[in-house]
Amino acid sequence: MSDMETYQSKIMECEQEIGKGIIGQKEIIRQVMLALLSGGNVLLEGMPGLGKTMLVRTLSEVFLLSFKRIQFTPDLMPSDVTGTNIMVREEGNSSFRFERGPIFANLVLADEINRATPKTQSALLEAMQEHTVTVGNESYKLEEPFLVLATQNPIEQEGTYPLPEAQLDRFMFKVLVPFPGKEELRGIVELTEGQKQEKIRGLMRGEELLKVRNMISQIPVADAVMDYILELVMATHDENPYLREGASPRAAQAMIRASRARAFMEGRWNVSFEDVKAVAYPALRHRVILSFDAISEGISEDAVIRKLMEAKEKNLYAG
Repeated sequence: MSDMETYQSKIMECEQEIGKGIIGQKEIIRQVMLALLSGGNVLLEGMPGLGKTMLVRTLSEVFLLSFKRIQFTPDLMPSDVTGTNIMVREEGNSSFRFERGPIFANLVLADEINRATPKTQSALLEAMQEHTVTVGNESYKLEEPFLVLATQNPIEQEGTYPLPEAQLDRFMFKVLVPFPGKEELRGIVELTEGQKQEKIRGLMRGEELLKVRNMISQIPVADAVMDYILELVMATHDENPYLREGASPRAAQAMIRASRARAFMEGRWNVSFEDVKAVAYPALRHRVILSFDAISEGISEDAVIRKLMEAKEKNLYAG
């Protein structure tokens, strides 16, 4: 068995293990796994109580990664996230020592990120993009693997600060967490209120995860598939009554990386059109801005993306 097959099997085992602690939501688990394997940050949007925090905690347990949760509130300061220099007195001498904040962990859960002020939200930007934290004149490297998973409530907007486009663009995926069906809800109640909670096993270490990421980055993308990705991103900038702004170049980068990760999880050494279609929605939905017409007609980002993909598929088959 090759290294790729060995690790592919191990990754699938990790996905099944996460499923023990999260009832249903298989597609959500898969999308978060793809981001983890691609080294991308995730914005989880859904109603309270749907297991978003539990998902991140379970992820850290299965991959044996350090985990910190930051509850974002209007009075949270940037230093509460990054850390701060504190004065230390020793035998008449005074010096400053950097006290690390909760951002210094492998997996960081930014809970209800849109409740903090823009200044505090921006404290995450450098960490998410550069994987470093700068306090004063000093920069500190974050330990790899590093991933930010943020949550926000789509309904309650009073007293919130919507994330600006520049910060949304730092998230590789925006994952919508749906309300569970009746049977899934039954399973959640039995798991949380009953006595049959299963212990989550740690199956993979951070060093192995980094090795898998390196393996995934070498999966080839055929010219035709690459063109499909680039044309799909370019299509968001074409004249469209339902779009005010199109996606950034990071959208193409996100789709390429995530498509490679999906091909890996499917046990293939090449990226297919199906891989691209599977990751297009979470990679694009937060990077396109709807027009007034779309909002007034109740048309979602996903509906616009679906139309763009359908148009591209017609051209693909016609060619």
